[in-house]
Amino acid sequence: MQDAFIYDAIRSPRGKGRPDGALHEVTAVALSARMLDTLSARNGLAGGAVEDVIWGNVTQVGEQGGCLARSAVLLSGLHPSIPGLSVNRFCASGMEAVNLAANQIRGGAGAAYIAGGVEMMSRVAMGSDGAAIAVDPALAMSTCFVPQGISADLIATEYGFTREQADALAVESQRRAAAAWAAGHFDRSVVPVTDQNGLTILARDEYMRPATDMASLAALKPAFRDMGEGMPGFDRVALMKYPHLERIEHIHHAGNSSGIVDGAAALLVGNAEFGRAYDLRPRARILATAKIGSDPTIMLTGPVPVTEKILREAGMTIADIDLFEVNEAFASVVLRFLQAFEVDPARVNPNGGAIAMGHPLGATGAIIIGTLLDELERTGKTTGLATLCIASGMGAATIIERI
Repeated sequence: MQDAFIYDAIRSPRGKGRPDGALHEVTAVALSARMLDTLSARNGLAGGAVEDVIWGNVTQVGEQGGCLARSAVLLSGLHPSIPGLSVNRFCASGMEAVNLAANQIRGGAGAAYIAGGVEMMSRVAMGSDGAAIAVDPALAMSTCFVPQGISADLIATEYGFTREQADALAVESQRRAAAAWAAGHFDRSVVPVTDQNGLTILARDEYMRPATDMASLAALKPAFRDMGEGMPGFDRVALMKYPHLERIEHIHHAGNSSGIVDGAAALLVGNAEFGRAYDLRPRARILATAKIGSDPTIMLTGPVPVTEKILREAGMTIADIDLFEVNEAFASVVLRFLQAFEVDPARVNPNGGAIAMGHPLGATGAIIIGTLLDELERTGKTTGLATLCIASGMGAATIIERI
């Protein structure tokens, strides 16, 4: 089996996922093509240098539909002989793209891939593609489906997390993200988005609110209480699955949940022969990948069992991991990870996360792998694990080793 290496990793800055966001006028295919062209130019790729482009995006409808990966190849400067594959594993789509590329290389199916993802949430509304688990009555009832916000509050209730703990994690995420930007930790990876005249549209993550403090978050109303306690009464649905709980404690709001944003990310993954052919030095080895299904009602607990699975399959323990990226979909997701593994919080999301900078669904999995790689290089540490919770009850993870 061949090794799969990461040769480069880039991302766009993340724009607010609203009509007044800086990236609102940029289409998903245009931002994707920019990622492909930048990655190609940075690494001197020519012709059909890669076997395929594997691209994650979640809401595959309208301008994000129709195999966006292939459309991005055709809009970019890549050779049209390179095909494209769009993948959707909800929030882990960008990670799944990278993991698929790595495992194809390991199995000898091609020497190199570009993998990543995109989501333009200001242009294509989350959920506008429909989902059987939410809209098919038989499936929704049999799985005790509830929206993700209810699931996040269910995690907090089940595992005993308070509103103050969730808010403190959010404040720290904002502090870390602001400090990381000020220190230039993202300089190597972030590619400014420019218009057709070369003028910069966005060069920094736009969603951050560094002035956030405990007092400002305490003033926010729980975002999911009404849908839980009132109509349509999702709390009652969740308690059908978790009858040992008396009630759901609603602790999440906009300030301690991930931000709705636009963004894209791309990684260049290849074998050793590819690196020699293009005179490229590998930055990291992809050691292991994993995915898992989890309970679809509480939905967002996947990072814990998938981390246990990937460590078991890799013959490693949690002590073998130097740094972690755990997607901050909601504060309770990260709090549960910290509780389950008793790791030092300083080693988890040291540069902030999606609560501060936003969660562009199809891109986030690729973003956090790149962020993890940059931080391993910056700190001189060796091994990192990235993981995400996933809608409808799944988890995904990747372990990388700095070269």
